[in-house]
Amino acid sequence: MRITVLTVPDCPNVLVVRERITTALDGREAQVEQIEVREEAQAARWGMTGSPTVLVNGVDPFAVAGAPASVSCRLYRDEEGRPGGAPSIEALRQAFAGTGVSASAPVEECCGDDREVLDPIGRAGRGRRAPGERGLRAVHQAVLRHFAATGEAPEPADLAAAAATAGRTAADVLAELDSEDFLTLDADGRIRAAYPFSAVPTPHRLRLASGVEAWAMCAIDALGVAGMLHQDVTLASYDPVDGRPITVTFTGGTALWEPSDAVVFVGQRAKSGPAATVCCDALNFFADFTTAEAWTRQHPEVHGRITSQAEALRIAEQTFGPLLERG
Repeated sequence: MRITVLTVPDCPNVLVVRERITTALDGREAQVEQIEVREEAQAARWGMTGSPTVLVNGVDPFAVAGAPASVSCRLYRDEEGRPGGAPSIEALRQAFAGTGVSASAPVEECCGDDREVLDPIGRAGRGRRAPGERGLRAVHQAVLRHFAATGEAPEPADLAAAAATAGRTAADVLAELDSEDFLTLDADGRIRAAYPFSAVPTPHRLRLASGVEAWAMCAIDALGVAGMLHQDVTLASYDPVDGRPITVTFTGGTALWEPSDAVVFVGQRAKSGPAATVCCDALNFFADFTTAEAWTRQHPEVHGRITSQAEALRIAEQTFGPLLERG
């Protein structure tokens, strides 16, 4: 079990909540970490609605539907209804036992190794930011910027200048980027996908603040576009079980989910290959935990887990946030 305490600097209730967590665990093994949050945008990414916020395996078991992200003090009520600056010991015990987790943000651990599940997304820990040598990063970033500007994949001719800075042809650089799974090419050598973008329709449609519309490869990719481009984005998808529409609207770095109970399944298929074939169709939005759980039962061949909104946003930001950074 992983317990994360989100707090603003010098929060007067940190010691209280840490002591209560220790008491509630009663010797049970857990990884406890404390993270300081200073800005509203950072609070939104973590799913923090006041200090301190306690996450259990990435989920706030005391979440209140509709509560905004906040770096102010947070109030809790104990079993007698009395207000306090930290969850009660009994409330924490219930959360750790899995009986007090809010239905609006559940997490189901159905795999034992996060690194294994996320490897295809993050290229086995190497990340999705192309190396600076041999023109790889220059061409890769040119591809992503073209997608962002037009919603479509560039032609090799559009990338010639970027490739020429390394004394190479665009075709050669694209082939190397394809072999390293920074993007995928079709049989004619044209770009079919450059994570997070897809050149062909997918269930995940993006509308950028510029008005450009594009497709994202998967749910995590779609969630990563706003942080990568540093602009507002609206993404539209649907629940693959019952077809309910799902939207996530990024405004000023804050994500608004509709429906508010939506979750994300993060997983992969038991085969080797690029992320496009191993996990992209196994990274989906679901309108709620019930349909996500139903989908996992229907697809036993997919190895993964259901994540909360906050955790999915963290994975997306860590994966795609650095892609267009200079240097």
